[in-house]
Amino acid sequence: MDNPRISPLFLTFFRRIVRGYFRRHFRAVRISNPQFLAQQTAGPVIVYANHSSWWDPMVSVLLAHRLLPRRNHYAPMDAAALERYGILKRIGIFGVDLHSVRGAARFLRTSLDLLARDGVLWITPQGRFADPRERPLAFKPGLAALAARSPNGCTLVPLAIEYPFWNERLPETLLHFGKPVRITDQTTEETDRLLQSALLDAMQALERKSIARDPAAFELLQSGRVGTGGFFQIGQRLKALVTGQSYQPAHTPLPENLVAQKERG
Repeated sequence: MDNPRISPLFLTFFRRIVRGYFRRHFRAVRISNPQFLAQQTAGPVIVYANHSSWWDPMVSVLLAHRLLPRRNHYAPMDAAALERYGILKRIGIFGVDLHSVRGAARFLRTSLDLLARDGVLWITPQGRFADPRERPLAFKPGLAALAARSPNGCTLVPLAIEYPFWNERLPETLLHFGKPVRITDQTTEETDRLLQSALLDAMQALERKSIARDPAAFELLQSGRVGTGGFFQIGQRLKALVTGQSYQPAHTPLPENLVAQKERG
């Protein structure tokens, strides 16, 4: 299997599509601890995340460009599913068949080669959609085997993802990076335990932030649509116009400091 190729033209086009998707379908994309990934400017890096939604790969595209724009990013995908989305083959996605020994071996060879060339891999090690509250996390064996076999050691950054509804019509995308894990000479079994523990810690931290519903606990990565939409929103605009008040589309107005943050974002 050939290594995945990245077309700068297709990648720029796809990133624009992804940004538009998030603006239309989410209230905001909020992130905590982005420095844990942004600091990984060199060396083999794997970002591994829980997998609760179809949106997860779109999250990786958004974060890769915003936090590590100078590095090449890659991700494995089920080979059969990849055939349905041909454009993804031009942006660093490569097909794998983890249901066979041959497919698993190809995944390891391709991934190790990409890491050796200073690539960043994005992986969802659960291998299936799973609710973020599901325990245990139950990783597939591929991630630990890959990290343990990286010849020069490997840094793995856990990423917790949730898509909760807060106070607006549209949901939030909430992201939280856990502390990076450095794998050097650990066994595959030790690596698997370390990685599961680190991602679980990140998911629990994000769960607490999500329950608190406090936008100030996050950095605003991207704003989306706000307001009720439809005839109700038209009525609100007319009322503001008649009364001379400023129009506030949000169901829950933001504090002044977050309004300023939104404008900067």
